[in-house]
Amino acid sequence: QRFRSLPGRYAVCRLNPEAGVPAWAAGPFVNITRTAAELAIICPAERVPGEVRAERGWRVLKLVGPFPFTATGVLSSIAQPLARANISLLSIATYDTDYFLISVERFDEAVAVLTAAGHRKVR
Repeated sequence: QRFRSLPGRYAVCRLNPEAGVPAWAAGPFVNITRTAAELAIICPAERVPGEVRAERGWRVLKLVGPFPFTATGVLSSIAQPLARANISLLSIATYDTDYFLISVERFDEAVAVLTAAGHRKVR
Protein backbone atom coordinates (compact mmCIF):
# COMPACT_ATOMS: atom_id res chain seq x y z
CA GLN A 1 0.00 0.00 0.00
CA ARG A 2 1.09 3.56 -0.60
CA PHE A 3 0.53 6.03 2.23
CA ARG A 4 1.20 9.65 3.11
CA SER A 5 1.29 11.47 6.41
CA LEU A 6 -0.97 14.41 7.04
CA PRO A 7 0.65 17.47 8.60
CA GLY A 8 -0.09 18.49 12.17
CA ARG A 9 -1.21 16.84 15.34
CA TYR A 10 -4.71 15.63 16.03
CA ALA A 11 -6.94 15.01 19.02
CA VAL A 12 -9.59 12.37 19.64
CA CYS A 13 -12.40 14.02 21.60
CA ARG A 14 -15.38 12.69 23.51
CA LEU A 15 -18.50 14.74 24.03
CA ASN A 16 -21.91 13.79 25.38
CA PRO A 17 -24.04 11.98 22.80
CA GLU A 18 -26.69 14.72 22.76
CA ALA A 19 -24.17 17.54 22.19
CA GLY A 20 -24.26 19.50 18.97
CA VAL A 21 -21.26 19.44 16.67
CA PRO A 22 -19.13 22.39 17.88
CA ALA A 23 -17.71 25.03 15.54
CA TRP A 24 -14.16 24.08 16.54
CA ALA A 25 -14.62 20.66 14.88
CA ALA A 26 -13.09 21.82 11.62
CA GLY A 27 -9.86 21.57 9.69
CA PRO A 28 -8.23 19.67 6.83
CA PHE A 29 -9.12 16.29 8.37
CA VAL A 30 -12.14 15.87 10.65
CA ASN A 31 -14.06 12.77 11.63
CA ILE A 32 -17.37 13.00 13.49
CA THR A 33 -19.12 9.91 14.81
CA ARG A 34 -22.27 9.93 16.90
CA THR A 35 -23.47 6.86 18.79
CA ALA A 36 -25.95 6.37 21.61
CA ALA A 37 -23.01 6.60 24.03
CA GLU A 38 -20.91 9.50 22.68
CA LEU A 39 -20.16 12.13 20.11
CA ALA A 40 -16.57 11.43 19.02
CA ILE A 41 -14.64 14.06 17.09
CA ILE A 42 -11.17 13.80 15.58
CA CYS A 43 -9.71 17.10 14.41
CA PRO A 44 -6.54 19.20 14.62
CA ALA A 45 -5.48 19.34 18.26
CA GLU A 46 -4.94 23.10 18.26
CA ARG A 47 -8.66 23.64 17.56
CA VAL A 48 -9.83 21.71 20.64
CA PRO A 49 -10.59 23.84 23.72
CA GLY A 50 -8.63 22.85 26.82
CA GLU A 51 -11.71 21.86 28.82
CA VAL A 52 -12.81 19.24 26.28
CA ARG A 53 -12.17 15.61 27.18
CA ALA A 54 -9.60 14.57 24.59
CA GLU A 55 -6.59 12.43 23.88
CA ARG A 56 -4.14 14.69 22.12
CA GLY A 57 -0.89 13.84 20.38
CA TRP A 58 -1.92 11.85 17.32
CA ARG A 59 -0.59 11.90 13.76
CA VAL A 60 -2.54 10.71 10.72
CA LEU A 61 -1.50 8.35 7.93
CA LYS A 62 -3.67 8.28 4.82
CA LEU A 63 -3.66 5.34 2.45
CA VAL A 64 -3.54 6.39 -1.18
CA GLY A 65 -6.88 5.23 -2.59
CA PRO A 66 -9.53 4.93 -3.67
CA PHE A 67 -10.17 1.31 -2.82
CA PRO A 68 -13.20 -0.60 -4.07
CA PHE A 69 -15.60 -1.82 -1.40
CA THR A 70 -14.74 -5.37 -2.44
CA ALA A 71 -11.05 -4.93 -1.53
CA THR A 72 -10.01 -7.23 1.31
CA GLY A 73 -7.05 -7.08 3.65
CA VAL A 74 -6.42 -3.33 3.41
CA LEU A 75 -6.73 -2.69 7.16
CA SER A 76 -4.98 -5.95 7.98
CA SER A 77 -1.96 -5.11 5.81
CA ILE A 78 -1.34 -2.04 7.98
CA ALA A 79 -2.54 -3.32 11.36
CA GLN A 80 -0.58 -6.57 11.43
CA PRO A 81 2.96 -5.15 11.09
CA LEU A 82 2.13 -2.42 13.58
CA ALA A 83 0.67 -4.94 16.04
CA ARG A 84 3.81 -7.07 15.78
CA ALA A 85 5.79 -3.94 16.74
CA ASN A 86 3.35 -3.21 19.62
CA ILE A 87 2.24 0.04 17.99
CA SER A 88 -1.44 0.78 18.50
CA LEU A 89 -3.59 2.57 15.96
CA LEU A 90 -7.03 4.01 15.49
CA SER A 91 -8.51 3.33 12.07
CA ILE A 92 -11.09 5.29 10.10
CA ALA A 93 -12.60 4.20 6.82
CA THR A 94 -14.16 6.65 4.38
CA TYR A 95 -15.82 6.10 1.02
CA ASP A 96 -12.51 6.29 -0.88
CA THR A 97 -9.76 5.26 1.52
CA ASP A 98 -8.56 4.51 5.04
CA TYR A 99 -6.85 6.67 7.62
CA PHE A 100 -4.82 5.60 10.64
CA LEU A 101 -4.06 7.61 13.76
CA ILE A 102 -0.80 6.77 15.48
CA SER A 103 0.63 8.40 18.59
CA VAL A 104 3.19 11.12 17.98
CA GLU A 105 5.67 9.23 20.17
CA ARG A 106 5.55 6.12 17.93
CA PHE A 107 4.85 7.76 14.57
CA ASP A 108 8.36 7.65 13.06
CA GLU A 109 8.75 4.08 14.23
CA ALA A 110 5.39 3.17 12.68
CA VAL A 111 6.46 4.64 9.33
CA ALA A 112 9.67 2.60 9.49
CA VAL A 113 7.73 -0.58 10.35
CA LEU A 114 5.31 -0.06 7.48
CA THR A 115 8.13 0.65 5.04
CA ALA A 116 9.95 -2.50 6.16
CA ALA A 117 6.71 -4.43 5.59
CA GLY A 118 6.69 -3.33 1.94
CA HIS A 119 4.45 -0.29 2.10
CA ARG A 120 5.63 2.92 0.47
CA LYS A 121 5.47 6.45 1.84
CA VAL A 122 4.68 9.06 -0.82
CA ARG A 123 4.36 12.83 -0.66
